[in-house]
Amino acid sequence: MRHYYSIGELARLTGMSTRTIRFYSDSGLIPVAGRTAGGFRTYDVDGLARLKLVRTLRDLGVDLPTAQRVLASEVSVAEVARAHAEAIDAQMRTLRLRRAVLRVVARNGEVEMVHELARLSEEERQAILDDFFDEVFGGLDLDPAFDQRMRSVRVELPDDPTPEQLEAWIELANLVRDPDFRASIRRMSERHQELRAGGADLSGPDEEQMRVFTDTMRRVREALDAGIAPDSEQAAPIVAEVGEQWARATGVPVGPQLWRRMEEFGDPRAERYWVLLARINGWPPVPDTSAERAWLLTAGRAHTE
Repeated sequence: MRHYYSIGELARLTGMSTRTIRFYSDSGLIPVAGRTAGGFRTYDVDGLARLKLVRTLRDLGVDLPTAQRVLASEVSVAEVARAHAEAIDAQMRTLRLRRAVLRVVARNGEVEMVHELARLSEEERQAILDDFFDEVFGGLDLDPAFDQRMRSVRVELPDDPTPEQLEAWIELANLVRDPDFRASIRRMSERHQELRAGGADLSGPDEEQMRVFTDTMRRVREALDAGIAPDSEQAAPIVAEVGEQWARATGVPVGPQLWRRMEEFGDPRAERYWVLLARINGWPPVPDTSAERAWLLTAGRAHTE
């Protein structure tokens, strides 16, 4: 025997209000199966099933016109689910980005600049780096392998960055647009050109100089940890030791000329560039030796001039 349900029974079975069910019925979503002797609407099992499907779709955020299309078999539930899942993914990425922006703003208080940089596309972010390299490398005869290696690194900020990644990107963008930093890297690039013209192989890192650099940073870190001021007498033997190591590695005699060369290639912000890129792109952390470099350059000036 076919069973019929009143609006009140549908409300009890679905948890929906009678007002909502009546609205769906008036919209044609839930067809009326019959009437009672008193003229009240009744609905059959098919109506109950359609109502449950509409309730589920609406709970998942599907709009009423789309639900109507599903019930009319114009589009499948799977197609609707796929489209809405993708829409929700996009919304979640937007919300996570907004959350990251707000957390960064909460830290530094800069709203417009943070929001502007966060909303840039991948191409727009890369254009900032490309403009930087065009200025600091442009017109110079650099080693092609070095030039290509530097320019090939891309900013790969995720669609849903962490506050730390977003903060790193904002710092990097400000760094490469800083005229003083650009001038510093330009001077390094000009020195690179001079060394290349003199026959130096600058296509890749010099293994001996890398070894000396690592040992130098270790030695300076020990001095920092010990609380030795760079302009103190205790720093003098460290400067002498480091100077002799670098003189052997570079062929430049110990003295002001050597320290000037170290200053040319010792801007701590150049290393900060790689620290920030690693954080943005999710690479293994790059050791930040900016404090060690700053100590060493101050000590070199104090004890060699």
